[in-house]
Amino acid sequence: MKIFLVGMPGSGKSTIGQQLASSLAMDFVDLDAAIQEAEGSSIDEIFKTKGEEHFRLIESQMLRLWIGSDQSLVLSTGGGTPCFYNGIEVINNAGLSIFLDERVSVLIERLKNNMDRPLLKTTDLGEMRAKLEKIRADRLSCYEKASITVRAATLSKVMKAIKLRS
Repeated sequence: MKIFLVGMPGSGKSTIGQQLASSLAMDFVDLDAAIQEAEGSSIDEIFKTKGEEHFRLIESQMLRLWIGSDQSLVLSTGGGTPCFYNGIEVINNAGLSIFLDERVSVLIERLKNNMDRPLLKTTDLGEMRAKLEKIRADRLSCYEKASITVRAATLSKVMKAIKLRS
Protein backbone atom coordinates (compact mmCIF):
# COMPACT_ATOMS: atom_id res chain seq x y z
CA MET A 1 0.00 0.00 0.00
CA LYS A 2 1.18 3.49 -0.83
CA ILE A 3 -0.31 6.68 0.63
CA PHE A 4 0.60 10.07 -0.84
CA LEU A 5 0.05 13.36 0.96
CA VAL A 6 -0.40 16.37 -1.30
CA GLY A 7 -1.07 20.02 -0.57
CA MET A 8 0.37 23.46 -0.13
CA PRO A 9 3.71 24.18 1.53
CA GLY A 10 3.06 24.26 5.28
CA SER A 11 -0.10 22.14 5.10
CA GLY A 12 1.39 19.45 7.35
CA LYS A 13 2.40 16.83 4.80
CA SER A 14 5.71 15.98 6.46
CA THR A 15 4.49 16.22 10.06
CA ILE A 16 1.28 14.27 9.55
CA GLY A 17 3.06 11.92 7.14
CA GLN A 18 5.53 10.86 9.83
CA GLN A 19 2.72 10.38 12.35
CA LEU A 20 0.60 8.45 9.85
CA ALA A 21 3.46 6.17 8.83
CA SER A 22 4.22 5.44 12.48
CA SER A 23 0.55 4.70 13.26
CA LEU A 24 0.26 2.36 10.27
CA ALA A 25 3.70 0.76 10.82
CA MET A 26 4.77 1.87 7.34
CA ASP A 27 7.91 3.57 6.06
CA PHE A 28 7.84 7.35 5.68
CA VAL A 29 9.42 9.17 2.75
CA ASP A 30 9.69 12.94 2.50
CA LEU A 31 10.16 13.52 -1.22
CA ASP A 32 11.90 16.88 -0.73
CA ALA A 33 14.39 15.27 1.67
CA ALA A 34 14.98 12.41 -0.79
CA ILE A 35 15.68 14.93 -3.57
CA GLN A 36 18.11 16.87 -1.38
CA GLU A 37 19.94 13.68 -0.50
CA ALA A 38 20.13 12.52 -4.13
CA GLU A 39 21.23 15.93 -5.42
CA GLY A 40 23.60 16.67 -2.53
CA SER A 41 22.17 20.15 -2.01
CA SER A 42 19.16 21.98 -0.63
CA ILE A 43 16.07 22.62 -2.70
CA ASP A 44 16.77 26.33 -2.43
CA GLU A 45 20.26 25.73 -3.86
CA ILE A 46 18.88 23.54 -6.66
CA PHE A 47 16.46 26.32 -7.63
CA LYS A 48 19.26 28.91 -7.57
CA THR A 49 21.88 26.94 -9.50
CA LYS A 50 19.88 24.69 -11.83
CA GLY A 51 16.45 26.34 -11.95
CA GLU A 52 12.91 25.29 -11.19
CA GLU A 53 12.54 23.24 -14.39
CA HIS A 54 15.50 21.01 -13.40
CA PHE A 55 14.06 20.64 -9.91
CA ARG A 56 10.62 19.64 -11.26
CA LEU A 57 12.19 17.02 -13.52
CA ILE A 58 14.22 15.51 -10.64
CA GLU A 59 11.12 15.66 -8.43
CA SER A 60 9.09 13.75 -11.03
CA GLN A 61 11.82 11.15 -11.45
CA MET A 62 12.13 10.63 -7.68
CA LEU A 63 8.36 10.29 -7.33
CA ARG A 64 8.32 7.58 -9.98
CA LEU A 65 11.29 5.86 -8.35
CA TRP A 66 9.46 5.59 -5.01
CA ILE A 67 6.24 4.53 -6.73
CA GLY A 68 8.17 1.72 -8.40
CA SER A 69 9.48 0.37 -5.10
CA ASP A 70 7.87 -2.70 -3.57
CA GLN A 71 7.62 -1.22 -0.10
CA SER A 72 4.48 0.08 1.56
CA LEU A 73 4.97 3.71 2.43
CA VAL A 74 3.54 7.08 3.29
CA LEU A 75 5.09 9.67 0.97
CA SER A 76 4.96 13.38 1.64
CA THR A 77 5.16 15.13 -1.73
CA GLY A 78 6.52 18.58 -2.35
CA GLY A 79 3.80 21.20 -2.80
CA GLY A 80 4.22 21.20 -6.58
CA THR A 81 4.84 17.48 -7.12
CA PRO A 82 1.30 16.54 -8.14
CA CYS A 83 0.99 19.53 -10.46
CA PHE A 84 3.93 18.88 -12.82
CA TYR A 85 4.58 16.02 -15.26
CA ASN A 86 1.12 14.51 -14.62
CA GLY A 87 2.11 13.90 -11.01
CA ILE A 88 -1.41 13.62 -9.60
CA GLU A 89 -2.40 11.03 -12.21
CA VAL A 90 0.75 9.02 -11.50
CA ILE A 91 0.07 9.26 -7.76
CA ASN A 92 -3.59 8.26 -8.07
CA ASN A 93 -2.66 5.26 -10.21
CA ALA A 94 -0.11 4.12 -7.62
CA GLY A 95 -2.04 4.42 -4.37
CA LEU A 96 -4.21 6.55 -2.14
CA SER A 97 -3.79 10.32 -2.41
CA ILE A 98 -4.83 12.65 0.39
CA PHE A 99 -5.07 16.42 -0.08
CA LEU A 100 -4.32 18.25 3.17
CA ASP A 101 -6.30 21.43 2.63
CA GLU A 102 -5.31 24.26 4.92
CA ARG A 103 -6.34 27.93 5.10
CA VAL A 104 -3.80 30.44 3.81
CA SER A 105 -3.76 32.21 7.20
CA VAL A 106 -2.59 28.97 8.85
CA LEU A 107 0.04 28.42 6.14
CA ILE A 108 1.41 31.93 6.76
CA GLU A 109 1.65 31.29 10.49
CA ARG A 110 3.55 28.04 9.87
CA LEU A 111 5.86 29.43 7.17
CA LYS A 112 6.54 33.02 8.21
CA ASN A 113 9.93 32.20 9.76
CA ASN A 114 11.00 29.64 7.15
CA MET A 115 13.23 31.07 4.43
CA ASP A 116 14.07 27.66 2.93
CA ARG A 117 11.17 27.73 0.48
CA PRO A 118 12.34 29.17 -2.85
CA LEU A 119 8.87 30.17 -4.08
CA LEU A 120 7.98 31.92 -0.82
CA LYS A 121 11.12 33.86 0.11
CA THR A 122 9.94 37.06 1.78
CA THR A 123 9.72 38.54 5.23
CA ASP A 124 6.74 40.68 4.20
CA LEU A 125 3.63 38.83 5.39
CA GLY A 126 1.39 40.63 2.88
CA GLU A 127 3.66 39.52 0.06
CA MET A 128 3.74 35.99 1.47
CA ARG A 129 -0.08 35.94 1.61
CA ALA A 130 -0.28 37.09 -2.02
CA LYS A 131 2.24 34.43 -3.12
CA LEU A 132 0.45 31.66 -1.20
CA GLU A 133 -2.95 32.70 -2.54
CA LYS A 134 -1.63 32.68 -6.12
CA ILE A 135 0.09 29.29 -5.71
CA ARG A 136 -3.08 27.87 -4.13
CA ALA A 137 -5.27 29.23 -6.93
CA ASP A 138 -2.89 27.81 -9.55
CA ARG A 139 -2.69 24.36 -7.92
CA LEU A 140 -6.13 23.83 -6.39
CA SER A 141 -7.65 22.05 -9.40
CA CYS A 142 -4.73 19.61 -9.30
CA TYR A 143 -4.94 19.02 -5.54
CA GLU A 144 -8.69 18.44 -5.78
CA LYS A 145 -8.03 15.36 -7.95
CA ALA A 146 -6.75 13.56 -4.84
CA SER A 147 -8.77 10.57 -3.63
CA ILE A 148 -9.50 12.19 -0.27
CA THR A 149 -9.55 15.81 0.95
CA VAL A 150 -8.99 16.55 4.64
CA ARG A 151 -9.44 20.16 5.76
CA ALA A 152 -7.46 21.49 8.75
CA ALA A 153 -5.79 18.09 8.89
CA THR A 154 -4.74 16.27 12.01
CA LEU A 155 -3.59 12.67 12.29
CA SER A 156 -6.97 11.59 13.68
CA LYS A 157 -8.87 13.29 10.83
CA VAL A 158 -6.61 11.64 8.25
CA MET A 159 -6.96 8.21 9.90
CA LYS A 160 -10.75 8.61 9.98
CA ALA A 161 -10.84 9.61 6.30
CA ILE A 162 -8.75 6.55 5.36
CA LYS A 163 -11.06 4.25 7.37
CA LEU A 164 -14.15 5.75 5.70
CA ARG A 165 -12.52 5.18 2.32
CA SER A 166 -11.75 1.50 3.02
